[in-house]
Amino acid sequence: MASATSAASATSTTSASASLAPSSESLAPASSKKGKYSGRGARDRYREDLVNRVEAKLPQKRFFRQRAHANPFSDHQLDYPVSPDQMDWSPYYPAYFARTRGLPEPIDITTDPNEDMGAEAVALKKTGIVDIVDIGCGFGGLLVELGPKFSNSVILGMEIRTSVTNYVTERIHALRIQHKGQGLYQNISVIRANAMKFLPNFFQKGQLAKMFFCFPDPHFKARKHKARIISSTLASEYAYVLKPGGIVYTITDVEDLHMWMAEHFNGHELFERLTPEELAEDECVAIMATATEEGKKVERNKGEKFTACFRRLPDPEW
Repeated sequence: MASATSAASATSTTSASASLAPSSESLAPASSKKGKYSGRGARDRYREDLVNRVEAKLPQKRFFRQRAHANPFSDHQLDYPVSPDQMDWSPYYPAYFARTRGLPEPIDITTDPNEDMGAEAVALKKTGIVDIVDIGCGFGGLLVELGPKFSNSVILGMEIRTSVTNYVTERIHALRIQHKGQGLYQNISVIRANAMKFLPNFFQKGQLAKMFFCFPDPHFKARKHKARIISSTLASEYAYVLKPGGIVYTITDVEDLHMWMAEHFNGHELFERLTPEELAEDECVAIMATATEEGKKVERNKGEKFTACFRRLPDPEW
């Protein structure tokens, strides 16, 4: 499956009067007051150099900015599989999959004779199936935090915005190079997708163990509530892809949205809310509160965060 292509490529004009000092997360030179990545076409020059880079430096967010939210009902140009069986995960998790074996069959990278993924892959014996998903992953903060902590899981971020998806892709690529030989960050990836429309195209019934909804678009106006990522219909789709015992994690700084999400999951027969004691024992609750860009922003502004998590119940007997 090819990478998603944006419906319209955004162009940015950036001017800077100060020099761009190099750092561990920057590709910009400091040779002059107006660096290479200043002025008209700065974004295009930066991204071209990013593709041709030799060093594994993390991308700069300022070259990947776009609107905070995207309309999920727009006809975005998206690539998606007809069914989960047709999904090619090999470009996203190259240490776990091989195109040469046929798709979608996963490989055991510790024994497959046709794949030489390097020493870092030998230590990573995986089932080759995505089991944790971050819906609307933004700039990938949660993915980066969860990857090393859940090394036995394969984690996917789904993001609808083109530039943001590109940023996370470059971020993960750089982290993999920086930690080559350690096997880190091979189990995380990102894909441009509209989860409100195509989630069952990517995942089998009962495939996922965890789903995260961190600081989703609140869509404040009543006429926009239909665009919220949580609804009665979507809750049924989430129940479909979650295995019994799987957990949905939600967090927001908007109390009205928090109540909305809790109401829709509480009212669904296949979900039950986790108790405060269970929340306190789940490390993912603490991670999602501080790992994302939005979470850090709320923290800086001393705002309040509202958390609710829900367990997928077994299917009823018919």
